Amino acid sequence: MKKLLILSGKGGTGKTTVAGAFIKLSHAKAYADCDVDAPNLHLVMHQTTEPMRTDYNGLPKATIDPNHCGRCGLCRQHCRFDAISVGQVFKIDPYACEGCGVCEIVCPWDAITLKPAVAGELKLYADDTVFSTAQLKMGSGTSGKLVTEVKKQLYGAAKDAELAIIDGSPGIGCPVIASISGVDMVLIVTEPSVSGISDMERIIQTAEKFHTRIAVCTNKYDTNLENAEIIEAFCKMRKLPFVGRIPYDPEAVKAINNAQSIVDIDCAAGRAAEAVYEQTMKTFYQQAAQ
Repeated sequence: MKKLLILSGKGGTGKTTVAGAFIKLSHAKAYADCDVDAPNLHLVMHQTTEPMRTDYNGLPKATIDPNHCGRCGLCRQHCRFDAISVGQVFKIDPYACEGCGVCEIVCPWDAITLKPAVAGELKLYADDTVFSTAQLKMGSGTSGKLVTEVKKQLYGAAKDAELAIIDGSPGIGCPVIASISGVDMVLIVTEPSVSGISDMERIIQTAEKFHTRIAVCTNKYDTNLENAEIIEAFCKMRKLPFVGRIPYDPEAVKAINNAQSIVDIDCAAGRAAEAVYEQTMKTFYQQAAQ
């Protein structure tokens, strides 16, 4: 299975829009949404079956048994996350608790235990295609570990698929690092803004640390032609494949609002995305053969 990951470095560039278009154009049998904090690829993919749902346990959470608690306060003194409050009984705030276990160790009354805590939900749609995604609970951590589970779920359920397209997370943090691990190429979708260029450079640096092949395209390129030229010049200087431009298109906005991919309708953005797809796949398989 060849794996193409689509990243952006920042939110709002159109990464998921491009990912949805690529999935439709490639007729991909395996794809995933690794933006577990705010997944939205499902909005344009129209799955026809209910998913298989699995609880995801993140870090454990501490709990205090008031019947054994001696109210000595050692747990509260040693909790560096200020997760323990005092009232009629000692209580642990599950949103503040990081599951480090210090309180359990220092408690002389054996009143504190660490218990598994559901931090999110994995979803797997498996019919004609395999679609793996997940939703992290608000305030939960370990998003990188959940991304890894999303990918494992995809690979296990679609062993015979030739190509997997993965929609990653914005930024350069843990979920992005987990997304990059093991893929064959990263397509970076950027935009011609100052923040877009800066975040493109940061995600390129991140991907390069994994020795992952990289290609770049510009979405909404005509909103700032000068910055669009800067992006292409940067790619040329760094010898990174630049695979095309997609214009800003009000019809594309309407398509997304109607839960459609931009290649489901006839519009300028959809036609440009098709050209970007063709060049990306050409680059993808050329690099994979090297």
